[in-house]
Amino acid sequence: MKSYVLTVSCKTTRGIVAAISGFLAEKGCNIIDSSQFDDLDTGKFFTRVSFISEEGVDRTGLTEGFKPIAEKFSMEWDVFDTDERMKVLLMVSRFGHCLNDLLYRWKIGALPIDIVGVVSNHFDYQKQVVNNDIPFHHIRVTKENKPQAEAQLMDVVESSGTELVVLARYMQVLSDQLCQKMSGKIINIHHSFLPSFKGANPYKQAYTRGVKLIGATAHYVTADLDEGPIIEQDTVRITHAQSADDYVSLGRDVESQVLARAIHAHIHHRTFINGNRTVVFPPSPGSYASERMG
Repeated sequence: MKSYVLTVSCKTTRGIVAAISGFLAEKGCNIIDSSQFDDLDTGKFFTRVSFISEEGVDRTGLTEGFKPIAEKFSMEWDVFDTDERMKVLLMVSRFGHCLNDLLYRWKIGALPIDIVGVVSNHFDYQKQVVNNDIPFHHIRVTKENKPQAEAQLMDVVESSGTELVVLARYMQVLSDQLCQKMSGKIINIHHSFLPSFKGANPYKQAYTRGVKLIGATAHYVTADLDEGPIIEQDTVRITHAQSADDYVSLGRDVESQVLARAIHAHIHHRTFINGNRTVVFPPSPGSYASERMG
């Protein structure tokens, strides 16, 4: 029996859940998990339904059959085969902690994705990437060649069939045009402090100010730098006895965990962009341990 996920977002109204469940029952499908959310502020409805096809209907049959319902409720929707791994392109500069963490989770099967390549503006991790039989693409970026560099990047995205780009501490700002073209398909990770510290050596600034909480934020990339819809966040507590190096080490650890959890939510189709925010449904029963990620 094949398992699938149906995702739907539309204007909230009566009858949506009944229409979905009735359709799946008619097609011989058994629902194994369902999450839904009505946003009373925006009037939008979101749902994710995980189900098993018990009578052999395939993704094509499900997609064709669901179209009249989708049109009736003006839905944004899709049906995903859970056996198909999402094609992911990783991007990194000179800080490799997130890249190393993602490669390890991928190797042990904790992050079920198809890594189609790694893009970097440096050569620091070329050997490591190639040793994992993953294509490495060096794309040098300067102020003068940025349009050409982004054209190269898009060539890699399109030729590899990339479905998600992950900025695993990639330190170049993407253009507004690229952000718009790849809207909802790029995830970034960055540190989070209160008060906020920007510029050089943010961890050193945090240490100097005696910050007691270090956090990390994973979000979808938009034209507004580091201000896209947030997917996942976490914090770690710091004491007065810890050094500036401890701040860096703990910060890198929480960044790695938060990024991995954000990717896991996205590839399992648990995330929905809702204006400047996101709807993120919890992991399905039975998969919680594998999706907890640290």
